[in-house]
Amino acid sequence: MTDKLKEIEIKYESIQAQLADPSVYANPGRMTALMREQKALMPIVEIYREWQKAKKSASDAEGMMSDADPELRELAREEYKASISGIARLEDELQVLLLPVDPDDDKNVIMEIRGGVGGDEAALFAAALWRMYSMYAERKRWKTDILSISETELGGIKELSVQIEGQGAYSRLKFESGAHRVQRVPDTETQGRVHTSAATVAVLPEAQEVDVEISADDLDISTCRAGGAGGQHVNKTESAIRIVHKPSGITVECQDERSQHKNKDKAMKILRARIYEMRLREMNEARDSERRNQVGSGDRSERIRTYNFPQGRLTDHRIGLTLYKLQGMMDGDIDEVIDALHRADTAEKLGNNAGDERKNPLRP
Repeated sequence: MTDKLKEIEIKYESIQAQLADPSVYANPGRMTALMREQKALMPIVEIYREWQKAKKSASDAEGMMSDADPELRELAREEYKASISGIARLEDELQVLLLPVDPDDDKNVIMEIRGGVGGDEAALFAAALWRMYSMYAERKRWKTDILSISETELGGIKELSVQIEGQGAYSRLKFESGAHRVQRVPDTETQGRVHTSAATVAVLPEAQEVDVEISADDLDISTCRAGGAGGQHVNKTESAIRIVHKPSGITVECQDERSQHKNKDKAMKILRARIYEMRLREMNEARDSERRNQVGSGDRSERIRTYNFPQGRLTDHRIGLTLYKLQGMMDGDIDEVIDALHRADTAEKLGNNAGDERKNPLRP
């Protein structure tokens, strides 16, 4: 680890020297790239330098512990103990900072929510999940843009695709993929019985054109008149778009905008994200079929979380976390559970680095 840290420090100092060169400012692209790299390395270098100071303090204190003066020996022992404790803490921090970074963490998100088993109640729960995530996005000052939505007469959601833009969006939301189960008394239930239903969530990193190259020859694009409300526009304008990616069979439909061009743009965003997610899944499976990445695949076959309204309880089954703060979480206050999921993922990665082959609960 020490050799790697020294290499990082040398690289950091090299970047600092380049940024001090006035000629770099004539190339905004290069300057931006260097500043981004400097920002990523800075926390590691700062902790590494603290660690070096703590090591020197421990060495100096150890040398003074043989002093003839009893008072100085005691002070040296205290200094040595404090330095050793600091070294252990800093080494733990460095191990976390040196873990591989998910290259998609800084990307925007395409989130898909669908009502599952449970009919109208499942669709209403899907709408409640979308409300929770939209309020969370508002707290984070992220921008949300609904790409496609299919609603029920009762205000539920059959299917929703939404783009979420903002710093750290994928990093914070990537563990939300999976089946979400709700237990509550529906408004239509006259005997007060608790019903169980489900909705699925898929969180996909938004793919740019550079991530996914799509040939026009691979697309079958058709137009039709938008359904639902819309008055004369529905009757006269074929603005709805349906795109089929022939090699994969992925189909995307979008009819939310009055403009055919805007609908096509939105449909292509969804298509790119799905193809990118599919390729990530295939790559992960080829690497290790036993450790399929739940986050990258959007696999919805496993129940990840239960929302029990009568008890005000939220349980994340992957990490055994139970919180009795359900109403606040449904209002978008979900940082506590997201932080716990990140801690579990970090602990699993550290365990793997140490040769521990325990299965990560976040990655079935």
